[in-house]
Amino acid sequence: MQSVGIISTGTYIPKDFLTGEDISKRSGIPKEIVEKKLGILKKPIPGPDDHTCEMGIIAAREAINKAKISPLDIDLIIYIGEEHKEYPLWTAAIKMQQELGAVNAWGFDVAMRCGTTIMALKVAKNMMRSDDSIKTVLLAGGYRNVDFIDYENPRTRFMYNLGAGGGAILLQRGVQNNHVLESHLITDGTFSEDVVVVAGGTKNPITKEALEQKLNMLDVLDPEGMKQRLEEKSMQNFLKVIRTALEKSGYTEKDIDYLGILHMKKSAHDYVLKELGLSEERSIYLNEYGHIGQIDQILSLEIAEKKGKIKEGDLVVLVSAGIGYAWGATAIKWGDCSCQLSN
Repeated sequence: MQSVGIISTGTYIPKDFLTGEDISKRSGIPKEIVEKKLGILKKPIPGPDDHTCEMGIIAAREAINKAKISPLDIDLIIYIGEEHKEYPLWTAAIKMQQELGAVNAWGFDVAMRCGTTIMALKVAKNMMRSDDSIKTVLLAGGYRNVDFIDYENPRTRFMYNLGAGGGAILLQRGVQNNHVLESHLITDGTFSEDVVVVAGGTKNPITKEALEQKLNMLDVLDPEGMKQRLEEKSMQNFLKVIRTALEKSGYTEKDIDYLGILHMKKSAHDYVLKELGLSEERSIYLNEYGHIGQIDQILSLEIAEKKGKIKEGDLVVLVSAGIGYAWGATAIKWGDCSCQLSN
């Protein structure tokens, strides 16, 4: 069975930022807590032209240029950005296809909150292996759920790290580099209505009163219940998806060379590394970016490459967790895999 490899990535980070001090002033939380416990030194926020799909398009152009391919070579575009985008009821992948000039491709949008990139890697790989007409796939999208954060709402404190940005991954079937191995995903519907934007859907349409009550912002409907259930399941499932993706790929946690992990509070980040027996050098804590949703894994991968944290033959694991709740991990064998058994 032919391998599927990553031929390039691209990212876009807005130039505007909020600092830990800015968040402290808006929330009333001491700066030291914001920076050291929540782990936010600064985070990007969207400028006037940093729309969701547009940020994904910029990242996609970078990935295409780095791969030195033509947009005409792309067979499929999977939009991995957020549902919060330029227009409601809109397929962003088709706009992306038009703007990139990928006229030979077709496209669709997928969504699993911050787990979307991991899920899309699995979907894309399976589609490429089952359909000979799909050789080159672009995963790209943008994220700016920071728009939904009310810093005066302490129930959403764990989401104060939400930022903005775009990311892209180009995949190709049959290449000998950066093989995408196996993925594992878990979802738990007991969390499905814990974190929502109350107003704006069919249950509670947008009204003047809803806006006055800030019901158009992210909120946690059962904070104590969610906290208790998350403490029971979150880290357990986080580690489970990593270990299962590795097992499916023929490896164990002892083989991990780099962990591309989403931004979360520092204690949780450190706990995951400790449980996997990894030193801090084998990951990057994104405290200068905050949490850019499903773009975190792409950003972590790019920074790691630039810093020389990933080398030929390394085993890389990308891992995510998303509101809903969803956990996912994908293993990647980095570099030239021509001499290795294809997974």
